[in-house]
Amino acid sequence: MSNSSDKIRNIAIIAHVDHGKTTLVDGLLKQSNTFRENQAEMAQELIMDSGDQEKERGITITAKITAVDHDGYRINIIDTPGHADFSGEVERTLRMADGCILVVDAQEGPMPQTKFVLKKALELGLKPIVVINKIDKPARRIAEVEDELSDLFLELAVNEDQLHYPVYYAIGREGKAWTEVPSDPSSKADLNLIFTAITDEVSAPLVDDSGSLQLLVSSLRYDSFQGKYAVGRIERGALKKKDAVTLCHENGEQKAKVDRVYRTVGLAFIEIDEAVAGDIVSVTGIADAKIGDTIADADNPEALPRIEVEPPTLKIYLGPNTSPMKGKEAEFNTSRQIGDRLRQELETNVGLQIEEEGIGFLVSGRGELHLSVLIETMRRERFEFEVGRPQVVTRVEDGIEVEPIEELTVEVPAEHVGAVQMELGKRKAQLQSQHSSNKGVTELVYKIPTRALLGARNTLLTATKGTIIMNSLLDSYAPLGAPLNQIRNGVLVAWENGVATPYALQNAEGRGELFVGPTETVYAGQIVGLNQRQDDLEVNVCKEKHLTNMRSSSSDGVVQLTPATKFSLEQCLDFIENDELLEVTPKNLRLRKRELDHNKRKRAAKNS
Repeated sequence: MSNSSDKIRNIAIIAHVDHGKTTLVDGLLKQSNTFRENQAEMAQELIMDSGDQEKERGITITAKITAVDHDGYRINIIDTPGHADFSGEVERTLRMADGCILVVDAQEGPMPQTKFVLKKALELGLKPIVVINKIDKPARRIAEVEDELSDLFLELAVNEDQLHYPVYYAIGREGKAWTEVPSDPSSKADLNLIFTAITDEVSAPLVDDSGSLQLLVSSLRYDSFQGKYAVGRIERGALKKKDAVTLCHENGEQKAKVDRVYRTVGLAFIEIDEAVAGDIVSVTGIADAKIGDTIADADNPEALPRIEVEPPTLKIYLGPNTSPMKGKEAEFNTSRQIGDRLRQELETNVGLQIEEEGIGFLVSGRGELHLSVLIETMRRERFEFEVGRPQVVTRVEDGIEVEPIEELTVEVPAEHVGAVQMELGKRKAQLQSQHSSNKGVTELVYKIPTRALLGARNTLLTATKGTIIMNSLLDSYAPLGAPLNQIRNGVLVAWENGVATPYALQNAEGRGELFVGPTETVYAGQIVGLNQRQDDLEVNVCKEKHLTNMRSSSSDGVVQLTPATKFSLEQCLDFIENDELLEVTPKNLRLRKRELDHNKRKRAAKNS
């Protein structure tokens, strides 16, 4: 392996969610002889998705960096998230690349996040290589997808060179690629073409080998062995272990010393003595390093421009649990413990902002998924807390308060188009275009305020029997519109503390849809169901049936209840209104009223 920047290629893999990025990386890793034939990874899928939530949700949440050696070249591969909610991850990691592989599904074609990630990559001047993936799908439409891609490049290209891009056709799952659409996709092929495209089409890093050291910290990771690792690309000079360096951060400079230098090979971290400009390395020993800092030469410290990410669009209250169940189901529940954990998250989660709000915190992020992943992570770490309804983050431009507007793309079978249009009409969405395919699917594109989109996913999934595909992308900012009316019905609220009984639940069931089942512990003010009407209704779900010495043929039968509706975390966040909270513990998600005392609730309702 030549230790020179000429033989290094840094490539990012970008795509809309579920178009096959991570699967393609699997194929590149396996076909580069990175693993031995008998290694477990050879039989594994989605090797790069390492987090529990990534495996469960089937999405990439944090960008991963891997590297392969191929034909004398060292190829650093950055696997980026596809969701716009994790755009902070995309923006900072793309800076380490010189080229990008854009993966597009042969059936779906370019989608909203394809547009988002490609725009970011082209703005940074990355050389694109297009891979049309999943060409074995029965509903593939390769020619149309190619036309859609050329339109997209025309719209987004920063210079003319970016309009000349190579196109390859692949079945990522099988590790096959071709330069032309194969007549027989089952024929023998491999990914060598992709490797050749990377080494031939993507230029070596434009760096200075001879100058003084500059490394921009783009990512952080931790382990119990070495502590904090600062990950980034060396922009100038070389880096040796035990080097004295200067850390340039937001508030000045400080002296530091590199302990060890690691490079990635496959999934392993290999310790090296020296790294050259253009290479992506992990450095230990610099405990105060943060994302956006520059690790520079000790005698000639020059900082690189800090990473700027787009501002958050949603904020959510997150504070210590105040329900009667506090402290019964979790290990960490104080405001101090929650605050420490959130500040730790800020180290690695660049799209997040946190400010204190009473005994709790206002956490701002890039979307519901971004915030719900953080909530779920804390929940699994044995924290308990309560969260409020997601609120839109507005800003002031030229003295006018403006709110984020999203471009919403909806794909739905033709028979459900009316239901979608009716629901989005209530939410003040403006239809931009409507397009029907010959497969009976209609694509609708709307402009809609971010706040109007909150809660829409659940409602639309129900209205379309789960057949809808929704994707949204921040489009622009517009003057703050009029408040939206409450679209959801009122709720059934528990009247007293106790244990829910089948007898009481049977009576409550006639009032609406229940969220709790028999023997569940409830407390006064907890939301136990959805009312059939617009107003809230208090119900007693703990009432016991009085025993009498009279027998009746009808009353002694077994109570038959409809199974209680159980919401996921995202569904709970979508459901709650401004006067409600979600109690989150490692064991349960409970919906509740912000004010638990019914007398105080009534007084507040009268005064509002």
